[in-house]
Amino acid sequence: MTRTLTLTRPDDFHLHLRDGAMLNGIAPESARDFARAIIMPNLVPPIVTGAQAAAYRDRIAAALPGSDFVPLMTLYLTESTDPGDVIAAHKSGVIAAVKLYPAGATTNSASGVRDFDKARPVFEALAEAGIPLCVHGEVTDDDVDIFDREAVFIDRVLDPIRRATPALRVIMEHITTVDAVEYVRSHETGLGATITTHHLIINRNHILVGGIKPHYYCLPVAKREVHRLALVEAATSGDPRFFLGTDSAPHSDDKKECACCAAGCFTATHTMPLLAEVFERAEALDKLDAFTGHFGADFYGLARNDTRLRLQRSDEPVVFPRKIETGAGPVTVFDPGFAVHWQVVA
Repeated sequence: MTRTLTLTRPDDFHLHLRDGAMLNGIAPESARDFARAIIMPNLVPPIVTGAQAAAYRDRIAAALPGSDFVPLMTLYLTESTDPGDVIAAHKSGVIAAVKLYPAGATTNSASGVRDFDKARPVFEALAEAGIPLCVHGEVTDDDVDIFDREAVFIDRVLDPIRRATPALRVIMEHITTVDAVEYVRSHETGLGATITTHHLIINRNHILVGGIKPHYYCLPVAKREVHRLALVEAATSGDPRFFLGTDSAPHSDDKKECACCAAGCFTATHTMPLLAEVFERAEALDKLDAFTGHFGADFYGLARNDTRLRLQRSDEPVVFPRKIETGAGPVTVFDPGFAVHWQVVA
């Protein structure tokens, strides 16, 4: 049995750090293990210009004094986004990608896109400049069941956008379905997908059976077990189109443990041990390094990290913090529901 793993220091290609007191409280949880992360721009107000992205990057750096963690910034796409500002922000090194939220799809997405034709000039500019588009892939139509919204988005929105702009490089973020896995695999180039830690672990029964579990509620919502298994197979397959994006999304407990709770699972604290457990159970520990440290960097055109992370397996279960205390309130750490025997040791 493998007892020690030495991995390329990982990157997180989908991360929420929030702002203010929450940022200060939770940023160290990601910076401890990860070298870089694609930072989501759905603050209030959202990060919609290069100047705002630069200012947010500075706030992240201030929250992590002495850290070598590199935040890779994104712009929040709106129907009035200026393509020239996007290109200038990318050329200056301020942003690494642009994020598409369908309006109303998830936390702080009210300013997102409703009429995708109005965003076409930005799509074309991104394609010409080679700037990746990160996509939250769900429709928000009232007549579409929440468990079908990813599959419908692929057919109604994503595929038409990609057909109209074939040079556009797209990352389907936090995929949750067999449909998304198959769609990615049907395209040889220009399309990748991130898979979260929690979607490799939970299905919709974990949220609902025996009472509603608010700390398992996320968007896109977890689906049937057949979809979770498809995600595990994709993540552990060695296919370079699939890579890690945790979508670790902190909310204070008062916003999770209430009648209408916020969406998000907070996994930054122990993602690497959880993934080691998942990959070990799938008999694919040899594939973990590429999933967390190679494929995402390659897709984004970044050099792979030259530093290492070491994990060790213990006979006894490892105890992780149950909550992270922040100035914005306590944040509950994701509970996988099973014993974890891996921990980061260096």
